[in-house]
Amino acid sequence: MQTTIKKCAVILIIIIMLLISYGSPVFAREYRETDSPDSMAMLADFVAVRPVGIISLATGYVVFVLSSPFSALGGNIATAWDKLVVEPAEYTFTRPLGSFN
Repeated sequence: MQTTIKKCAVILIIIIMLLISYGSPVFAREYRETDSPDSMAMLADFVAVRPVGIISLATGYVVFVLSSPFSALGGNIATAWDKLVVEPAEYTFTRPLGSFN
């Protein structure tokens, strides 16, 4: 019984290692930054990323309100406001459409 479990674990680890090696050429690809994003990037930004940004802004605001007494006691309420509310708001509303930086 123990040897069967050990064999299965070794086979599983070998399979995982082989699958991980297939992803490495993706990381070796050259990155090119373009001046203007393409239409698919803009569409993906508008349909998927902006709504997630709005949800993260609302969630960050709720977390800020709930954690503000502790942040005030720790003296870092401005940092908490910046990280939980301002950064998601800037990412969602002030960056150009299709730019994910």
